[in-house]
Amino acid sequence: MGAGQTRNIGIMAHIDAGKTTTTERILFYSGENHRIGEVDNGEATMDWMEQEQDRGITITSAATTCYWDETKINIIDTPGHVDFTAEVERALRVLDGAVAVFCAVGGVEPQSETVWRQSEKYEIPKIAFVNKMDRLGADFFAVLDEIENKLGANPFPLFIPHGAESDFQGIIDLINMEYISFEPTTYGSEILRSQIPEDLLDLAELWREQMIDVVSSHSDEMTELFLEGEDIPLSLLKATIRKITIEKLGIPVFVGSALKNIGVQTLIDGIVDFLPSPEEIPPIIGHNAKTDKEVNVIHDPNGQPLGLVFKIQHDREAGPLCFFRVYSGKIKKGSAILNINKKKRERINRLFRMHANKPEAIDFVEAGDIAVAVGFKFSQTGDTIGSEGYQVLLENVDFPEPVISVAIEPKTISDQEKLKKVLEMLTKEDPTFTSKENPDTGQLIISGMGELHLDVLVTRIMKEFKVEARLGKPQVTYRESITSERSETEIFNKIIASKENHAEVTLVVSPQSTGDGNSYETKLTKRDIPQELLDAIERGVTNSFKSGIQYGYPITDVKVELKKVGYNELTASELAYEAAASMCFDTACRNAKPILLEPVMKVDIMSPKDNVGDVISHLTSIGGIIESMESKLTIDHIRAQASLVNMFGYSTKLRSLTQGRGTFAIEFHHFSPKTL
Repeated sequence: MGAGQTRNIGIMAHIDAGKTTTTERILFYSGENHRIGEVDNGEATMDWMEQEQDRGITITSAATTCYWDETKINIIDTPGHVDFTAEVERALRVLDGAVAVFCAVGGVEPQSETVWRQSEKYEIPKIAFVNKMDRLGADFFAVLDEIENKLGANPFPLFIPHGAESDFQGIIDLINMEYISFEPTTYGSEILRSQIPEDLLDLAELWREQMIDVVSSHSDEMTELFLEGEDIPLSLLKATIRKITIEKLGIPVFVGSALKNIGVQTLIDGIVDFLPSPEEIPPIIGHNAKTDKEVNVIHDPNGQPLGLVFKIQHDREAGPLCFFRVYSGKIKKGSAILNINKKKRERINRLFRMHANKPEAIDFVEAGDIAVAVGFKFSQTGDTIGSEGYQVLLENVDFPEPVISVAIEPKTISDQEKLKKVLEMLTKEDPTFTSKENPDTGQLIISGMGELHLDVLVTRIMKEFKVEARLGKPQVTYRESITSERSETEIFNKIIASKENHAEVTLVVSPQSTGDGNSYETKLTKRDIPQELLDAIERGVTNSFKSGIQYGYPITDVKVELKKVGYNELTASELAYEAAASMCFDTACRNAKPILLEPVMKVDIMSPKDNVGDVISHLTSIGGIIESMESKLTIDHIRAQASLVNMFGYSTKLRSLTQGRGTFAIEFHHFSPKTL
């Protein structure tokens, strides 16, 4: 099966928009699942991790393959919760198209905006599915307005609903001008097509005209036919919608209720008809590992093998499962492949295609496809795999810094090594999770993106890996910076192993704007001092970024310039220059009015109208700043900023303020000076 018959798609949405239920239905109708799994009763196929079934949320992006007619569809199920940003980012990186699922009641919710922004960053063509039309308060046309106004997109419906809430009965197909209903006794497998009822005809014709208007503006041929009053051939209409979708000029909108088995098959048709195949996406940009020049990686099944590892999942029996996407060439079972990031060779012992959590052994995987390799020892998320002769790094994924930490210790000494191994494994799986040993106390400190993120990982450590552990209280990961410019000179002079080691370094440190990060520069060249000594000075400075100024927190937003060096070839050594640079940087920062920075979070709260006063007064009492408030039919949407330290335990507080009906999403926004 060629790449033209393949679709690599993601299903993305706000938490609770019905994303996993929609995926379950796609697997059911495509024959992957023989019975329907429900999230509500903990049987969803895609949520195969025990915790996902307990919590009813999707944590890992399981990659699943299914078939619709002649087309192979690889589905990456992405998490909707903001704490799992890394999962969303790495899934989007390897997609060719996406289905954005919106709740017909909630519309464009905070996390939908975040995921949408991430998908725009990777320029992914999208179609939209307005789900949950059977829910109280469902309003399809209000969601269309929100997609246009909040996301700045250009949505145009290909289907409109008949009825809403408990009266939701079927959908009107604006392409074929037919009424579609779904046989409930066969879980909607049978599609019943009929004429549009008289009372709905005017509405259908109005929306079809709007759809033709949007589509024909991108096709001269269609415009001519439209103006001459001729019928527009179905093939031309579909081809133009496909062109609009792939070129990201508009978003075709589908409608239904996954739970009630309405509208999912028409959505699968839409995935095949309108989302691009791997051959239709533009070449992706890589970097030649030797020259660092940009390279266009073209989709070519006969080219040099090249793929990107986008996920590591641990299996108790098989070890690490490496999910990867192939961009060029073929990757075969039993062959050796080079991990270009690590400069190490890996052996592919076995290759699989995943069907939810059931593997199917395959012999090779070619450009445009997604597979799982068993046998990799060094690879982690974001690594590029390829051949010695074609060393191209596919742009690595940028992950945000963890902002919350907690101390963890095993209950028994014998579990100490096991815990360290498990933490190392989890760090490979999830780049936004880090673990390190505190050099002063010997404690293991784990850090992540939020309370839920750490909570899920700790539960995995205990339940999945069977390591009993105790936890400390959550701690905020602060940063340190400086507020003024300072120049310092440091002389290092020590006799080590009866040889004199001498170095003299002058550095200037100055503050940078918030969010600019750290930078190091120098105008000195190897004509002034040997290159290995220049490298040693840079090492001394960059290693010091991690160790803090006063409190030992990582340093951020500091610019360092190497101004001058004293050099005597008889006494110069790398050790001396690295130590001098580190000491000079430390002294300069201490004298440059250092400050402590704390993470400030962006908080989005959905509160029932009755409780919104209590929610706002509590938020202001903990130092939150309300930025805006928007009223919907039954709920109010509050946008605010608050420091992370004041948001600990907020989920419990919000539950008690709203009788369990309020929800919130929280993500890192910026670092701000902490008042001590």
